[in-house]
Amino acid sequence: MQAISVQQPWAFAIARGGKSVCNQPLPTAYRGPVLIHASMRVDLKACDSPLVQRAGWNPRDPLATLGAVIAVAEVVDVCSATATNGSCDCGPWAEPGAHHWRLAEVLPLPRPVVALGRPGLWEPQPTLVTEVRTMLAATAALHRS
Repeated sequence: MQAISVQQPWAFAIARGGKSVCNQPLPTAYRGPVLIHASMRVDLKACDSPLVQRAGWNPRDPLATLGAVIAVAEVVDVCSATATNGSCDCGPWAEPGAHHWRLAEVLPLPRPVVALGRPGLWEPQPTLVTEVRTMLAATAALHRS
């Protein structure tokens, strides 16, 4: 499993608001599960974005926190069309000129898990992965009963 740090409110929009594209300066060959880490930085202008507002942005929501893992997703594809001056149909969340890491099966965590992040794709500590997996398993068990 890998992780990626994303500024708020974009991380929140991935976790709660259906943002299925993570705009990145570089492509990745990685496909698979990724922890969505809310970095310690906030894109203040984005907080007023109509897309972010439609995603339900609420700074009081626990998943609007900073410095914590807030969701798990699958990186299923990367579209680099706009990064090479082409066009794509990655949707309204896709920024021109970026590589669009397409996300699927996003699962918001029941509560944030505090962790240090870093730029780009990074490998989380095994204890962090175990804590997230345990939390998701417990949540799934609650929904089955």
